[in-house]
Amino acid sequence: MHSETVKSEVKTQLASLYETDYQCWLNATVAQLKVRDFDNLDLENLIEEIESLGKSEKRAISSYLMRLCEHFLKLKYWESERKNCFRSWKLEVANFRLKIQAILKDSPSLKNYLSENFDLEYCNGRKLFLNASELNANMIPQEPEFTLEQALDEDWLPWQPE
Repeated sequence: MHSETVKSEVKTQLASLYETDYQCWLNATVAQLKVRDFDNLDLENLIEEIESLGKSEKRAISSYLMRLCEHFLKLKYWESERKNCFRSWKLEVANFRLKIQAILKDSPSLKNYLSENFDLEYCNGRKLFLNASELNANMIPQEPEFTLEQALDEDWLPWQPE
């Protein structure tokens, strides 16, 4: 009976630590896992953290895809700014592609998530582009004129200088 009380107190302390000092909670949880002290784990918060890791990766990869689409639209349609900004936009495109590749290297299954959300992130990127450029929305396609494969292809751009 006494050991059950101690276990309960340890779990309560860890749950409290999660609220007051996340890094300390994380270190204690890792230490418990390493010594296989599964009985005293703060499972509720550990499960929440593991679930949030997946959500965080999805948000990050979606954000990079949205920004990639935004920059493709800048390259293709924002003629008045293109000459001065081409180099920096091209650099941003390369950066977003590298970020996406890094996430896909760690989590290849997120490629399916990208495919499923490609049209949505294009629309979001289009909104950002229209806000920045103030161009007529009727001039900009509501659906992408490029594929996800093209977007991720480091040799492809929707516009190149002559």
